[in-house]
Amino acid sequence: MIQRRIAGLLLIVAGVSPLAGAQSWPARPIRIIVATSPPGGADIVARTLAPGLSERLGQQVVIENRAGASTMIGHEIAAKSAPDGYTLAMGISTLAINPATFRKVPYDALRDFAPITQAVKQALLLVVHPSFPAKTVKELIAIAKQQPGAINYSSPGFGTNPQMGMELFLYLSGARLYHVPYRGGGESIIAVVSGHVPVTIASMLGTIANVRAGRLRALGVTTAQRASGAPDIPTIAEAGVTGYESAQWYGLVAPSATPREIIARMNKETVAILRTPEIMQRLANDGSQVVAGTPEEFGAFMRAETEKWARVAKAAGIKPE
Repeated sequence: MIQRRIAGLLLIVAGVSPLAGAQSWPARPIRIIVATSPPGGADIVARTLAPGLSERLGQQVVIENRAGASTMIGHEIAAKSAPDGYTLAMGISTLAINPATFRKVPYDALRDFAPITQAVKQALLLVVHPSFPAKTVKELIAIAKQQPGAINYSSPGFGTNPQMGMELFLYLSGARLYHVPYRGGGESIIAVVSGHVPVTIASMLGTIANVRAGRLRALGVTTAQRASGAPDIPTIAEAGVTGYESAQWYGLVAPSATPREIIARMNKETVAILRTPEIMQRLANDGSQVVAGTPEEFGAFMRAETEKWARVAKAAGIKPE
């Protein structure tokens, strides 16, 4: 933070203010760091936005996947990048979850990022490999209770939204499964599609195509209401786990000292893209609800989510690693 302030003072002394740089922005390609591997939900949302942003901004918008450490690798790179508008990030639910599940997080999401807009909130899916005998949520719970800890479930990594969603499921249902973490959402889904792991909770964006193709069997959605893109799949709550609710979200963020003029421009262009009927329908088909709000609304939401997952981790007895 001190280094950023010094850099800003040097610019002013040299006769070039940060505002002048913001007014000429963008003058070169922009990268959006996605802290997960493809084809996870964050990657899909980022690549859905990129063509429209490139056209509206007049510069190429490039997606850079930097997966690992429960999204902390990619998010740390973004948080510590120059606050000049040329490095943004797809903020993921783990920004709010990681403080509750890790003792050391190399950034403070509420301090080190400037929110641009929450893009979508999304149902996750509780899915199993087609060979797994459970065809309903209740059957999965019964099988898990008969073999406590003997059945594996995959996740994109410790502390990710899917892992926390599963831990909430296990806490409320009394079942026990063994956690097998992977390096991203794509790898976690592939593990179940290939039959290496029988169960997962995963982003609907990354799983619904596999469900429709018969490569996965969906048992329930994690949100309080059924997903518009898959209305035939019951919620986990109505399928037998009373009170269950969890949602994944994605939104654009920038390093905290990024000029407000750039934040405002990115918000304007991103919201316009998200609200086009074609994009809204495409995302709805994959179980996402477009949010497209203001930076202030996204910031308030991030604070509320951080508080929520701290309560869930405490209730489920999850200790920071």
